[in-house]
Amino acid sequence: MKLVSWNVNGLRACVKKGFLDYFEEVNADMFCVQETKLQEGQIDLDLEGYHQYWNYAEKKGYSGTAIFTKKEPLSVKYGVGIEEHDQEGRVITLEYEDFYLVNVYTPNSQRELARLDYRMTWENMFREYLKELDSVKPVILCGDLNVAHKEIDLKNPSSNRKNAGFTDEERGKMTELLEADFIDSFRYFYPDKEDAYTWWSYITKARERNAGWRIDYFIVSKKLEKRLIDAQIHSEILGSDHCPVVLEIE
Repeated sequence: MKLVSWNVNGLRACVKKGFLDYFEEVNADMFCVQETKLQEGQIDLDLEGYHQYWNYAEKKGYSGTAIFTKKEPLSVKYGVGIEEHDQEGRVITLEYEDFYLVNVYTPNSQRELARLDYRMTWENMFREYLKELDSVKPVILCGDLNVAHKEIDLKNPSSNRKNAGFTDEERGKMTELLEADFIDSFRYFYPDKEDAYTWWSYITKARERNAGWRIDYFIVSKKLEKRLIDAQIHSEILGSDHCPVVLEIE
């Protein structure tokens, strides 16, 4: 089974930059996107053979997630069931016979960490949400988690120490999640691989220099460890300031 996750940074724009070519080529069983930046009715994707599930933000042109899957789920949940956290279209959960698939676009702490306090509240809530799911059946979590966990996960760790996405607080929450019996699938296979990034700033033309951050993940329950086959970063794929990440699992 092949799963793909991609923060498309505006799906309509990404479609104009080759999204559908990649979608057809990769032929994923389940394809998750974040930051769709659209409302219902603003795009019509003809994805033959796929069921489509969309969670839109109340605010126009902001956030939003979607999942395209060949296999119809047993159930679908939009959001986490807490109104405070469910206005920005950030979470979709699909239930299957032997696992949950959770697609998430984690809130950014923003410039000068204006939203760090909310981010911490979110992190604690979301970790408990995942743990509750995991107590029922294993979880495959994917998406833009807006944090580079270790120094190896970004090009310039020293100069970014107190910036959004690499604060001690955010990194600590990722550690707490992994310590709750979850696995960072890419680091499971490639613990020492350097220069492996999934996001590059448009502003500084960082992609040309590969001065990036690894902030897009597949995180899986430890119960699924023996089923893991590989995890990949498709950094050659353009169309967004993020690139797709891939999980292969039995």
